[in-house]
Amino acid sequence: MSFSVLVCDDSNMARKQVLRSLPEQLSANAQLATNGQEAVELLRSQEFDILFLDLTMPVLDGLGVLQTLKDENITPAIFVISADVQPEMQSKVLELGAKAFLRKPVQLDVLNTHLQNNGFL
Repeated sequence: MSFSVLVCDDSNMARKQVLRSLPEQLSANAQLATNGQEAVELLRSQEFDILFLDLTMPVLDGLGVLQTLKDENITPAIFVISADVQPEMQSKVLELGAKAFLRKPVQLDVLNTHLQNNGFL
């Protein structure tokens, strides 16, 4: 089974790291966004099963993306990947609909566990 994936991070290195961490069946269908506004525009124009989302980005940050998607009822499975590991931030992204909060750089075993727990593996 294949799923469509969007990876949104302003860091090219971080986007590549996420792509390398994904199982082949997910990375094969992945698209990239360099900021939150690009991600929202892509999510409005096509359906994605999974969104990997950074929090700290120019134009529109991850919290703005989460709020916009919630307001517009756009519902991919969202996995936030961020270095901002404050408990308040983790709670906020989960309240806004994220499935999980993963610490940057993403660890393969943690990512796979969350993907499996949400039915993507």
